[in-house]
Amino acid sequence: MQLKFQAIVGIEASLKAVERNGDALQYVKDQSEAVCLKAVESDGDALRYVKDQSEAVCLKAVERNGDALQYVKDQSEAVCLKAVESDGDALRYVKDQSEAVCLKAVERNGYALQYVLKFDLFVKIAGIFNIEVVN
Repeated sequence: MQLKFQAIVGIEASLKAVERNGDALQYVKDQSEAVCLKAVESDGDALRYVKDQSEAVCLKAVERNGDALQYVKDQSEAVCLKAVESDGDALRYVKDQSEAVCLKAVERNGYALQYVLKFDLFVKIAGIFNIEVVN
């Protein structure tokens, strides 16, 4: 038996659907900001179904689940910081790693140091946390 899904139409029906399950956003025909916010509040990974990603929706998604950063189309410094504050390992999805973002990620989770891409930044942050770097 194959399930068929219909598009969810109407603001009320959309809000109820995504509140129960953020992934229902993929079936919402007209995605308002309110519906998208409700979806990512329910499940940060629902960001993958947001057609027009606003800063507010992205911030809410990564606050709920730092790994949702992988679905952010245009990563701002604020969104990246919020993601690594939520989960230091989200650093692996940061496209343009600033010192502030890397430092925050490693403060949150020391193992995030492995995701620092720039060697000089890696060495600097390792030094801050008294981690010896061996060549």
